[in-house]
Amino acid sequence: MTGRSSRQRGFTLIEVMVAFIIASLALGLLFQAASSSGTAAHQAGYYEEAVSRAKSHMAMVGRETDISPGEREGDDGSGFRWRVKITPSAAAQPPQGSAPENRLVLYNVEVSVSWSDSGRPYSVVLHTQRTGTQQGAGNG
Repeated sequence: MTGRSSRQRGFTLIEVMVAFIIASLALGLLFQAASSSGTAAHQAGYYEEAVSRAKSHMAMVGRETDISPGEREGDDGSGFRWRVKITPSAAAQPPQGSAPENRLVLYNVEVSVSWSDSGRPYSVVLHTQRTGTQQGAGNG
């Protein structure tokens, strides 16, 4: 019986070691998953703020000045940069007898907000169309 008892103790030690290895691997995977979810939540916060900033810049197009083709950009603070690009899309035909300066022009408006996190560049781009007058377009 002594032989069987010592063999039983040997298997118990191996079982404990295997269980310990499995538990340490599981804890490592759990830690990695928690770290990944924290990074994802961090990035989601940046995207949410960038979309909010882009919507704000989009709302300002045509409010402060006439809509005219061109590009403007600047620093939005907190590591965010913005760019607004306006290009003519199509012109509506003016009514009979109307002056050319009353011609409506459809503009493509693109607003982008970019930032960098851990050395990697990210950006959010919003597109819309707005109408303006030919006078606001200058020669275009």
